[in-house]
Amino acid sequence: MSAEDRLPVIQKPKARTGSSKKLLLFLFIFFVTLLLVLFFQSSLNEVTEVEIVGQELVSAEEIGQASGVKLGDHFFSVPSGQIEQGVEQLPMIESAEVSKHFPGKIRIEVKEYPKVAYQMGESGGLEALLADGSAIPVTARTGVALDMPLLTGWADNDPLKLELCRTMADIPADLFSDVSEILPFPSSSYPDKIKMYTRSQYEVHTLISYLPEKMKALNSYIATLKEDNKIGGILTLLEADSHGPYDPQAGRKTRQETDSLQEDVRSGQEDAKGQQGDPKGRQDARQDGQEDPKNGLEGDSAREKEVPGN
Repeated sequence: MSAEDRLPVIQKPKARTGSSKKLLLFLFIFFVTLLLVLFFQSSLNEVTEVEIVGQELVSAEEIGQASGVKLGDHFFSVPSGQIEQGVEQLPMIESAEVSKHFPGKIRIEVKEYPKVAYQMGESGGLEALLADGSAIPVTARTGVALDMPLLTGWADNDPLKLELCRTMADIPADLFSDVSEILPFPSSSYPDKIKMYTRSQYEVHTLISYLPEKMKALNSYIATLKEDNKIGGILTLLEADSHGPYDPQAGRKTRQETDSLQEDVRSGQEDAKGQQGDPKGRQDARQDGQEDPKNGLEGDSAREKEVPGN
């Protein structure tokens, strides 16, 4: 064994890498925290602009108040979903979409319920009806062109009025271009029956539930009648479509007179069915009608007076 082999081996000191990494990590966290504190305290975290687009019927001030966002608020403090929910609480707003653009800009894009018709308000002024049934006064800002039907004779709290507005919103507006007025015209068989007056001098009877189907063919139906020189008259668009002339003596009947007439027709049909197996009864009925022709009319008038609200 040589002398070199008997000498002890001197080990090199190990580098303290663990302590250095911990120190660097601590410094990194410290500077990141410091930067975050400085950022949240600076003007970069403030809302400097709120852009509202898409509104026509609702003012930007109303939308801004409903959003709950003000200039100077913290940019990240209010979630976008919370802003959208606040704006959608407005009765005339169908939906809202919020987007944030750093630094400091919030964009609120709203979609209003569409206008479907007009009505006369309690004060006598013109109001626009929206698809959700809400009404707003017509001003220079909202527009005054009567390009949609006028609803008359409807109660404010009538659920069929709301159903009509919702149904009209799902139908292209140009299909109502010839319709000038829509009135309620219910009967015992059809509670949602309506009457429409057109600018082409037709009176249309149909149902609210039939509008999506019947309005698609109404304009072409009227065009066909004009080609056949059938100008004006009553169009009944129910299970089967039909056309009839106006009554020159009665003119446009009121809802009460028409309902009474329908009840008289149904009563006459039921009486006729009951007398089919009794020829003598039919003969007596004819004799009674010849002896006192006014009796039936007086009875109908009495029934009309006794039934209120008809």
